[in-house]
Amino acid sequence: MKHKKTKITLLEVANHAGVSKTTASVALSGSDYVSEETRNKVIASAMELGYVYNRAAASLRLNSSSTVGLIIPDLNNSFYTALLTGVNKELNKFKKTILLGSTFESLEVQERLISSMLEHRVCGIILFAVLGSSDELIKKIKKIGIPVVLVNRSYPGCDYIGIDDMLAGQLATEHLIKKGHNRIAYLGGDSYLTSWYKRREGYESILKKFRIEVDESLIIESSPTQEAGYNSVEDLFKLEKMPTAIFCFNDVISIGAMMKLEEKGIIPGQDISIVGVDDIPEASIIKPKLTTVSSFPFLRGIQAANILNSRIKGEGGEPQTIIIEPQLIVRDSCRWRYEK
Repeated sequence: MKHKKTKITLLEVANHAGVSKTTASVALSGSDYVSEETRNKVIASAMELGYVYNRAAASLRLNSSSTVGLIIPDLNNSFYTALLTGVNKELNKFKKTILLGSTFESLEVQERLISSMLEHRVCGIILFAVLGSSDELIKKIKKIGIPVVLVNRSYPGCDYIGIDDMLAGQLATEHLIKKGHNRIAYLGGDSYLTSWYKRREGYESILKKFRIEVDESLIIESSPTQEAGYNSVEDLFKLEKMPTAIFCFNDVISIGAMMKLEEKGIIPGQDISIVGVDDIPEASIIKPKLTTVSSFPFLRGIQAANILNSRIKGEGGEPQTIIIEPQLIVRDSCRWRYEK
């Protein structure tokens, strides 16, 4: 008695070709996202095993998709959760759901996430591109008809939403100077980030405006995390003279720094002044409440969702670049400095 031949699955093709199921699917779809060598290898395996790729079904899934991909660096940073809330709130109006992934600033993870999202037939992607991402990456996604909106890091020919980082640095630094401070540290953030350089540029431009010399020893880099903010405060204590105020690259660094300062017996908002950037939800409830420069993450999430939805609907036009003007939010973490 003859047994009916078992239908070959995509996973079997992927295993035969030595690639992931996602890569096999993307290769068979005709996408340029994979290399020609990989595509040919997958096709050869499919032919040898007798696998039939249902392109019509795949196209149907793509056209009817109501899922949007959102790729961010790290959900531990409340900036991204605030932005996610804005994206989700707006996409709900359009009856779309989010497929979420975190890269942790890894190009390899980003590649895997994008491949997976293409496998799940997302109809659009909102992307915080990892540093070092190539323009070719964006072109490949768009070439298969998937619109992309970039946040924080821009690429030519793509919709983009950012903030005026130089102005953020200026607002924070000028506020501290007008509070009587002239020894101001710039704490945290990696110099490989464009936003770090722009905020430093704003910081230095205001120091020069008020004829305050830029002291390189007061500029301390770290990763943009709360833990790094906590640890990098130790570098301030190694200085011959402590700063009287700190401009932090972002709010999570500010919170970490305040925790460490309190452990050292230095009370933020009384003994030392601190300003952050972003205005994450915690900024208004910690003690002291954090003075910060709002980068409006929730609003940026809403705008990103709106632009992406218009592209999904087929609305054309030139790529949009939206630069949000940051705003100083004065709370309790800064005070007037009096000479003793």
